[in-house]
Amino acid sequence: MAEAVFRKMVADAGLSNQFNIDSVGTSNWHAGESACNGTRRVLAQHGIEYQGRARAVQQSDVRDPGTYVIAMDESNVRDLRSRFGDLPRLHRLLDFAQRADVRNVPDPYYEGNFEYVYELVVDGCQGLLATIRSQEGLDSPDLRVKQ
Repeated sequence: MAEAVFRKMVADAGLSNQFNIDSVGTSNWHAGESACNGTRRVLAQHGIEYQGRARAVQQSDVRDPGTYVIAMDESNVRDLRSRFGDLPRLHRLLDFAQRADVRNVPDPYYEGNFEYVYELVVDGCQGLLATIRSQEGLDSPDLRVKQ
């Protein structure tokens, strides 16, 4: 979900050529599968297309120290550090959120709370994009997802 939301924000900001956005998991449990029905449904309700397929993170994904590695929760952070050591730009998505009262994105599959997770992801992605724009010296017009 976060990949699709962030990709749309970047496109809406006219910055697609400045970013390489990808989504990977810390395990290969669902490798090759598309996002679950609930995720695809909530994205479609918000006008966001998504065609991605699950795959597991590889060393090549995190090799560049300039790569922002964004995890959904603290468990993902621990897994990534365990496998790849210190990643200078490793953060949880909700570390960038302005309105969220939690710092770990819950898995909506188990709770069925896809809309709540979508709102958390939007909040985190807005803050992430603002941070990247500031740190990388990119212009900063409207950062909101168009709905």
